[in-house]
Amino acid sequence: MLVDTHCHLGDPAFDPDRDAVLERARGAGVGHVVVVGTTVEDSERALSLARARPGLSATAGVHPHEAKTWSPAAAARLKALLALPEVVAVGETGLDYHYDHSPRDAQRRAFEAQLALGAELGKPVVVHAREADEDLAALVREWGERVPALVLHSFSAGPSVFDAGLQVGAYFSFSGMVTFRSWKQTDCVSACPADRLLVETDAPYLAPVPHRGRRNEPAFVREVAQALAGARGEPYDAVVRQTTANARRVFGAGVAAGALTASPAPTVEDRS
Repeated sequence: MLVDTHCHLGDPAFDPDRDAVLERARGAGVGHVVVVGTTVEDSERALSLARARPGLSATAGVHPHEAKTWSPAAAARLKALLALPEVVAVGETGLDYHYDHSPRDAQRRAFEAQLALGAELGKPVVVHAREADEDLAALVREWGERVPALVLHSFSAGPSVFDAGLQVGAYFSFSGMVTFRSWKQTDCVSACPADRLLVETDAPYLAPVPHRGRRNEPAFVREVAQALAGARGEPYDAVVRQTTANARRVFGAGVAAGALTASPAPTVEDRS
């Protein structure tokens, strides 16, 4: 059973056929999907999906692109979401100096505030990093042993972030980027400790080869795992077992407990 540890299943790209997407994922050997939140509203949608279908869990966070919206009210709402059992991590948060959709000081404030929530509530933190290696590495070192775990998602950062992550025992989650012709960090894949390796799609983005140019979806995490197995010189089944065990360790045993299904579960009372 594979675990897709990072999927934007609430994205409108999945509105026409979300059930079919999950059915294909199950057919591809995916047993669990972590649905990622990028704003307060998106995090609430991730929670609703996780409550409606077995085999899904949620995260709650504010993406660096949206860091300009960070406020005491947003922090309070995220804290309430993170107290719920279906919400297994803080994030997606982090730093993105490529697009700078939010000012860099606002990104750093929102990121540190969410790291503090992870430390306070005992939840791992899912980290986005793009072209912010110096600041990101410093914050990884500062907070890495204060939170239960850091997950460096869709890892493609430079050696300073990789070394900082190794130093604090972070998890490295690899996406379809590892199948791209332009991928340059094969050394990071092979050097990543086995007990810190995760797989993800980041769907609907970053579809792996041979699906480039199409909408990404959880079923394609299989190609990511196959690419990692090849790069590490390990059997595919061993990578599946290891990454699933790692996902359970970082996100909790419930991540692997439910069989993924496209059929909505019976409606339950909203506990939020």
